[in-house]
Amino acid sequence: MSGPGGRPDKSVDLSTSVGSVRLANPVLTASGTAGHGAELARYMDLSSLGAVVVKSLSAEPWGGNPAPRVTEVDAGMLNSVGLQNPGVEAWLADELPALLATGARVVASIWGFTIEAYEKAADALAGAPAEVVAVEVNLSCPNVESRRAMFAHSATLTAEAVAATAGCGRPRWAKLSPNVTDLTEIAGAALAAGADALTLVNTVMGMAIDVETRRPRLGAGGGGLSGPAIRPVAVRAVYDVCTAFPDAAVVGVGGVATGDHAVELLLAGASAVEVGTATFADPRAPARILGELERWCRRHGVARVADLVGSARADT
Repeated sequence: MSGPGGRPDKSVDLSTSVGSVRLANPVLTASGTAGHGAELARYMDLSSLGAVVVKSLSAEPWGGNPAPRVTEVDAGMLNSVGLQNPGVEAWLADELPALLATGARVVASIWGFTIEAYEKAADALAGAPAEVVAVEVNLSCPNVESRRAMFAHSATLTAEAVAATAGCGRPRWAKLSPNVTDLTEIAGAALAAGADALTLVNTVMGMAIDVETRRPRLGAGGGGLSGPAIRPVAVRAVYDVCTAFPDAAVVGVGGVATGDHAVELLLAGASAVEVGTATFADPRAPARILGELERWCRRHGVARVADLVGSARADT
């Protein structure tokens, strides 16, 4: 049973650690799906979640991609928002205070088109309040200094971007793309460069075309596929990376819509999960999934959610 307000019953220990970051439970929001601040506070108690991961921030304000930016597809959603954001400084001043007022733990997310831009965004977070417990480094961005090669598609660029963000002064989670041949190589580079944890995975590249207009459904052409279709991709990525790096901390993300989905990623090796696209259909999804996870543990006699982590892997 869950306690008042949907909070999990304390008889199940839901606490977890993502690297050096201790969280009350393993359910977080996913960057890009929970707003810049307290937008979801009207639907749930944000302090009851493990953390709120905000939309990715750049050093300077960025306007994003042309409309339309989102379209529904058979097994999920395509988006090409283009990382629109007000910039780190404006977020700190205008958005973060309301989010902190909810009692939430916060994970900031940053991105850039250059190594220098990553460094500048990270440095701007150095003075953020202690409630900003980590910085997720979104590496699924094109590097304009390297023929627009995506950072997350190159072990070298990934390592350079992660190393450049040390100035934030808090643990960094490298968010990686599944659109590569060997994800473990990229993961290893991120860890060697100082990442405290890995977030797996970002969206899968995709496109939808309107058969009547014969034009792409998104203004920028292609976009990122999220939702149920990519959950098996995320599970495989988490499993493979955790097998290759058994001591690495991993946050699983991709198609999580139920407590069972969260359990699956925990079994694969994730220490926490992020809920993203599901919130568009159900803004209360993260809180609901947390309650479902607690009930799953109760039904299966699991006293500590940490005991689930990686227990499906052959090396455990």
